[in-house]
Amino acid sequence: MQPILWALTGTGFTFLMTSLGSAMVFFFQKRVHPAMQRIFLGFAAGVMIAASVWSLLIPAIEMAGENGGIGWIPAAGGFVLGIAFLMLMDALLPHLHPDEVVPEGPKTNWKRTTLLIMAVTLHNIPEGMAVGLSFALAAQEGGSGVGLSAAMALALGMGIQNFPEGAAISLPLRQEGMRPAKAFLWGSLSGIVEPIFGLLVVLAAGSLEPLMPWLLSFAAGAMMFVVVEELIPEAHLGEHSKTGTLGVMAGFLIMMILDVALG
Repeated sequence: MQPILWALTGTGFTFLMTSLGSAMVFFFQKRVHPAMQRIFLGFAAGVMIAASVWSLLIPAIEMAGENGGIGWIPAAGGFVLGIAFLMLMDALLPHLHPDEVVPEGPKTNWKRTTLLIMAVTLHNIPEGMAVGLSFALAAQEGGSGVGLSAAMALALGMGIQNFPEGAAISLPLRQEGMRPAKAFLWGSLSGIVEPIFGLLVVLAAGSLEPLMPWLLSFAAGAMMFVVVEELIPEAHLGEHSKTGTLGVMAGFLIMMILDVALG
C-alpha cells in the first residue's frame, strides 16, 4: 500500500503543476512568445534527458547487477521497448502539435483542439511512469532516505517542467476559440494520465518485482523518444536561435543537481 500512496503523491504533485500552468490562461490571452516557447520546450527536454539517465537507467543497471544479472541487458532491452511503445502510441493515436497544421497518426474527424490535447497527453505518459516507478523503487528499498530523496527530486524536476507545459496547451486552446475555463480544464486533464500510468506501473512493479530494471528502462526509453522526436526539434524552430539549446542545458543542469544533491 505504501508504494501506491507514495506514487500517487508524487504523480499528484506533477499533475498539480500541470494544472497550475494551465491556469495561466486566466491571466494571459495571447500565446506564449515563440522565444519563451522554445526555452520551455528545451527546458523540458533537458529535464527528461537527465531524469532518464540518473533517475531511471543508472538505478536499473545497479539493481540488475545487485540481483546477479548483467546490468546493461535490462537497461538496453527496456529502453528499446519503451521507444517501441511510444512509437506505437504515436502511430495509433491521432494528435497535433502546436504551430503545426497536419495531424499525425490515423486520419480522423476529431477537432483541432482535441488533437492538440492528445499530443500533450502522449508526452505525459512516460513522465507519470517514471515518477511512479521511482517512488515504487524507494518503497521497495524500505523507504530509505536516499531512494525517497531521489524520487522526490524526480517529481520536483518533472513538476517544474510541467508548469510551462500546462500553459503551452491551455493558451493555444484559448487561441483556438475555447473559453478560458474550458481551456484550463482540458489543459489540466492532459496531465491526468500521469497519476493513472504512475499507478499502473507501480501495481505492475509490485507483482513483478524482478522486472523493475526493465520497467525503469522502459520509462527512460519512452521519455527519450519524446525528447528526440518532439521536444528538441520544436525547441529549435526559428533561424539562428540558441534559446532552445540554452533551455535544454538549463533543464539538464537543474535536474542533474536535484538528483545528485537530493539523492
